[in-house]
Amino acid sequence: MKNTVKFLFAFLAFAGLSSCEDEDNFRYLEPNGAFQILTPDAGTAITLDPNLQNNPSITLTWRAADFGSPTEVEYNVEFAKTGTEFESPVIAATTTGTNVTWNVLEFNNAVVGAGLTPFSEGGLEIRVKATVGTTSSLPVYSNTITILVTPFSTDLPQLAVPGNHQGWNPPTAPRLASSAFGETDYEGYVWLDGGYKFVGPDASGAYNWGNTDWGDDGSFSGILAETGESDCTNSAGYYRVRANTTTLEYTTDATVWGIVGFATTGNDSGWNQSIPLTYNQESKKWEGIVTLSAGEFKFRANNAWTINLGGDPASMSYDGSNLSVNAAGSYLVKLDLSTPRQYTYELVAQ
Repeated sequence: MKNTVKFLFAFLAFAGLSSCEDEDNFRYLEPNGAFQILTPDAGTAITLDPNLQNNPSITLTWRAADFGSPTEVEYNVEFAKTGTEFESPVIAATTTGTNVTWNVLEFNNAVVGAGLTPFSEGGLEIRVKATVGTTSSLPVYSNTITILVTPFSTDLPQLAVPGNHQGWNPPTAPRLASSAFGETDYEGYVWLDGGYKFVGPDASGAYNWGNTDWGDDGSFSGILAETGESDCTNSAGYYRVRANTTTLEYTTDATVWGIVGFATTGNDSGWNQSIPLTYNQESKKWEGIVTLSAGEFKFRANNAWTINLGGDPASMSYDGSNLSVNAAGSYLVKLDLSTPRQYTYELVAQ
């Protein structure tokens, strides 16, 4: 019995000593000194250029967190929109070094992911989290700095076209897209049936009444007026719609689409007469079952060459090169013009 008591006492003493050592080690790894961001300066303003996406944008540097041990430290750089208090931070970089450089595209993606609005200056809060150990224990944070960033979007600017054709509801209205960043030459294909207007996005990218909108100036001669009292109007049909919010002009060209070319007949006479497709209101595609020979073809509107599409099958262009089909057979042809400036097609063997 006496030996048992001695053993128990020794075990408890050893456990206490071990516990103290663990606590000492825990305290030993607490950070020492000022762990803080060195650059950039708080208040720095950056405008990101979509034309320079591979260029360096910003370098973040910080003083190393000193845990009083040679243990490797891992750093996570966290971004958050000003005012969100890092509720759902974006991890913009992970490193064991003390600096990170992002190119313009990388930085832009992280900033937009943090909630900043493209093409609008907003506050971005940045902090660095330091951890040690394989379980990322002992997290400590640097100071937080706030910089001003104007990010961009790689999506083409768009207008919504609400109207009688879809219940005058801007959020669900078909869209027009401009040709490039900063351009206002909007285009798209829309089924129209009566009155309609053009609505721009708000700062968050949402389309609603109350945003800037354009209607007809009242002359119905293709002239736009901002917040115009008159609706634009067209009879029922499928139109190529173009609107320019700088020159304040718009046009609507009625279109009926077909497929044309050697593949439609097996000889060159196929380039003279289009095989018509039918517009499917549900799928928003021009469709038809067509017997094709191996060979080249294109899509064109109104059985004429004024409006025709070819080139890259993933994004066709006007007057583009001929398309082709490799094997003869019966195909369900689907021409999709519903995404502005991203015109595609599909051939489904029957």
